[in-house]
Amino acid sequence: MTAFQKRAARDRLEQQLNDSNISAAQISPELVTGYKGVYNRYVKRGLDFILALVLFVVTSPILLVISLLIVADSGRPVFYRAERGGYHQKTFRIFKFRTMVQNADKIGGGTTALNDSRITKTGAFLRKTKLDEFANLISIIAGNMSFIGPRPELIQYTSQYKGTETLIHEVRPGITDYSSIEFINLDEIVGGSNADEMYEEYVLPKKNKLRVKYAATVSFGTDCRLFILTVGKVLEKMVNTVLRKKRR
Repeated sequence: MTAFQKRAARDRLEQQLNDSNISAAQISPELVTGYKGVYNRYVKRGLDFILALVLFVVTSPILLVISLLIVADSGRPVFYRAERGGYHQKTFRIFKFRTMVQNADKIGGGTTALNDSRITKTGAFLRKTKLDEFANLISIIAGNMSFIGPRPELIQYTSQYKGTETLIHEVRPGITDYSSIEFINLDEIVGGSNADEMYEEYVLPKKNKLRVKYAATVSFGTDCRLFILTVGKVLEKMVNTVLRKKRR
C-alpha cells in the first residue's frame, strides 16, 4: 500500500468514526488492519511482560501499603476480580485493588455512578490517583492484559459484539486507550442515577468506536502517544480534584 493509499484509508476511517449514523459494527473492516502488524502480534507482548515485571518489583512496597490500607478500611478481599471479555474472545478475571464495599456488584449495577455510595474512603483515594490500576500489573504479567489497549469490558457487552466490533478482540485489553482518555471522568458523564442505562445508551457505542480505532491504529508510536496523553489527563484530573477541595 502506497503512502497515498494509507493516508486515504486513515481519512476514511476517521470519517466513519465521526459519522454518528455508522456504528462500530458497521465500520469498514478493511480499514482496520493495525492489529495484523508484527508489533501487535509479537513485539507488544514482550515489552509488556518485561516492563510489568520490573514495575511490579519496584512498586511492591507501594502495593503492600495499598493492600494494608484496604484491609484496614473495609476488610478483605484486597483485589476486585470480575470476569471480562479478553484477547481472542477468551474470558479472564481482572486484578484491581478493591475500591468498593464487599459484594458491591450485588448491591448495584456494573457502572460506577457519580458519588457512588459503594465506594470506600480508601477506594475514593485510589480511584482519584488511579493507584487501583496498579494491580493490573499482575494481569499484564499473566498475558491477559497490556498497558495500552481497550479497557476490559463486561462479558454481557463483549458477547454482543458483531461485525467490525469483533476485531476489538484482536488486541489485548489494556489499562488505557482512546476511550479511557475520552471518558476519564466517566462517573460525571453517567451521573448519579440510571448509570447503567446512560452507559449503555450514550457511552458504550462511542467507546466501541474508539476501541475499533485502536485495533485499526495499534503501533509502538500509537501506544507511546496514548501513554503520554493518559499521564497528562490523570495529572489534570488530580489537580482539578485538589482545586475543587480548596474552593470548598
